[in-house]
Amino acid sequence: MLQGINLACTRGDRELFKDVNFSLGTGGLMQVRGPNGSGKTSLLRMLCGLSSPAAGEILWCGEAIRVLNEDYFAAMTYIGHLSGTKDDLTVIENLRISSALSGYEISEDQASEALENLGLGGRERLLVRVLSQGQRRRVGLARLLTCKTSLWILDEPLVALDAMAVKFIQGLLERHLQQDGMVVMTTHQEIDIAAASIVQLQLA
Repeated sequence: MLQGINLACTRGDRELFKDVNFSLGTGGLMQVRGPNGSGKTSLLRMLCGLSSPAAGEILWCGEAIRVLNEDYFAAMTYIGHLSGTKDDLTVIENLRISSALSGYEISEDQASEALENLGLGGRERLLVRVLSQGQRRRVGLARLLTCKTSLWILDEPLVALDAMAVKFIQGLLERHLQQDGMVVMTTHQEIDIAAASIVQLQLA
């Protein structure tokens, strides 16, 4: 279970949010909503351990993530709102290296299969710099097909994707939730995802 207890976030002398509370169990989806500048990305970065809340605590299975360290990070996959790809690497190199940095090695065949499923078949050897924004986004999202983590934290995963890719990601998220995974995501696009439980977290 992932919990947020009385979370607060400040940027400079401005308070983005305070007293944010939530609880997310297995099979659960949490959609974080709010206008630009409300702190959605900041909250997700806190959940990933990339920044610390100004107040409050984040718990994973009842323990503070700040003391769990690797035990928590090994259970979590984070994909930010940028593609997170390297222009000077090929598509397949990007996927294999990002997977390795996240703690799990994948073979060339596994990487090729994931890229094929996301519509990037035949582009594996291209440098990422020649891809469109939507294709770059797919390279980053391909990690979801190869990771074995239970908690997915996704910042605007649907940005720059066409309707077919959005439908594929919808199905991928639903399968993950059906297998007792958990998803925390932000999105400006409407997407209907079946889940055991759905939490709508609105930031001002």
